[in-house]
Amino acid sequence: MALPCCFGRFWRFLRPRFPPSPFQLVSLCFAIASIFSAVWIMLRGGSVLRSLRQPIGAWVLGVLGLFGYHFFYFVALANAPAVEASLIAYLWPLFIVLFSALLPGENLRWHHIAGAVLGLSGAVLLVSKGQGLSFDPAYGLGYSAAIICSFLWSGYSVLNRRYRHVPVNAVCGFCAGAAVLGFITHGMTEVWVSPNPSQWLAIIGLGLGPVGAAFFVWDYGTKHGDIQILGVASYGTPLLSTCVLIAFGKAVATPVVIAGCILIVAGALLASRELLFPTRVKRV
Repeated sequence: MALPCCFGRFWRFLRPRFPPSPFQLVSLCFAIASIFSAVWIMLRGGSVLRSLRQPIGAWVLGVLGLFGYHFFYFVALANAPAVEASLIAYLWPLFIVLFSALLPGENLRWHHIAGAVLGLSGAVLLVSKGQGLSFDPAYGLGYSAAIICSFLWSGYSVLNRRYRHVPVNAVCGFCAGAAVLGFITHGMTEVWVSPNPSQWLAIIGLGLGPVGAAFFVWDYGTKHGDIQILGVASYGTPLLSTCVLIAFGKAVATPVVIAGCILIVAGALLASRELLFPTRVKRV
């Protein structure tokens, strides 16, 4: 499952080790993703040029979706406290569930909404660690950027269903477009800093994973999968990262953390009830 917030979480981890040039980092990652995906397409006997011959609407949606999310995410982090900005930006799974009602052939039911709300509640507990949130009007710019960020990614994910005929390989071009916009933004707002060897390894890892394969998987899922369940299941990111931290002794399984995990799992199960119990739901 591809989650855009993966990059943000990795960025907060790498920030002490990487110079403060987020747009340089995201541009390099998208560039690496596009290069490796192009090589992968050719190794499988495909044509990169054929993959790029797609409707202009698909290009606009893909490039702006990938780059726009990260642009406004970093603007939000630069102008508001990280916890509050991240949680506002992380409203996109809930918006995906709600916006899916606008798609032809999709039925939005109460358990989809309830599952998304439970997942959001669990994410709030995990990210805030139960210490509460403080939304200061002085950070209005950051909060506004975060809400735009969430609308952009949820809108991209839902509208992507309209281009289900566009092959997943086209994401190679969308990543390249996002890299170009990122380098332009970097040149206008930041100073180039040469990464050291260990940082290059981290950048390549990000380009292959959270900014590479993940977006290809997400593209396929939003075009051909169950969009409501996909949205709710996206709250599994803080759940998985928390479990990894606990497993490596970097976090403690407090009652608040356990409650957050339970809420996320319960939300995912509730939203998936039609898949888990198809016969029972049919009889109701």
